[in-house]
Amino acid sequence: MNVQRYAKVAGVLLLISVVAGGFGEAYAPSKLIVAGDVAATVANLKSFDFIYRLGFAAFLIESFADITLALIFYVLLKPVSRELSLLAAFFGLMATSLFAFAELFYLAPTLFLTDGPLKAFSTDQIDELILLSLRFYQFAAMIFSGYYGIAWIVRAYLMFRSGYLPKFLGVLMGIGGIGFLARNFLLILAPAYASPVLLMLLFPGVLMLMVWLLVKGVDMRQWNVRDTKAS
Repeated sequence: MNVQRYAKVAGVLLLISVVAGGFGEAYAPSKLIVAGDVAATVANLKSFDFIYRLGFAAFLIESFADITLALIFYVLLKPVSRELSLLAAFFGLMATSLFAFAELFYLAPTLFLTDGPLKAFSTDQIDELILLSLRFYQFAAMIFSGYYGIAWIVRAYLMFRSGYLPKFLGVLMGIGGIGFLARNFLLILAPAYASPVLLMLLFPGVLMLMVWLLVKGVDMRQWNVRDTKAS
C-alpha cells in the first residue's frame, strides 16, 4: 500500500470537495433562493434553471469525493485505532447519505415547474410546494451537519494521536467538527444562536489539511511504527 499516494489523493479530493461544495451548497443557492420571497425565488428558478441544476451536479461531485475520502481517511488513520477510524468512516458516510436525501428536496422544485406533473395545481399552490420543498431541504441539511461534525471530531482525535500527522491539524479539524455539531444542536434548541459562522470554523483546518497532504503527506517513519504496533 502506497500511503503517500493515498495522502496525495486525499488532498486532491479535499480540494474538489471544497470547490464543488462551495458552488453547490453556497454560491448557487444564495444567488437563486431569496429568503421570505417565494415569488422572487420562483422567478430565479425559472430564469436560471441551468445554474440551479448545476448546483445539484456540483453536490454530486462533492459527494463522490466525500465517499472516497471516508475510505482514504479510514486507511490513513487506522494504525492509531482501527475501531475509531471505522466509526469516523461510518459517520462520514451517514452524513453524505443524509445530505443526498436533502438534495432531493433541493432538486424537487425543478419538477414542480415543468408543465406535466402538476397541471391540476394553481400557480400559488405550486409556489407553496416549492417553498415547502426548500424548507425540507434546509431541515434535512441541518441533520447532516451533526453527523459530519462527529466524523471530523473523531478523525481530529486520531490525527492528534497519530504522530505521523501534525497535532495542529487535529486541533483545527476538531474545532471545525465541534462547530458543525454545535450548530446542529443550536438549530434545534436555540435557532437564534445557530450562526452560520460556526460552519466556517472548519474551513481553516480543511485548507491546512489539504495543503499538508498535497505537499508533505504523512511521516512514513512514524506511520511504519504505528502500523507495526497495530498489526
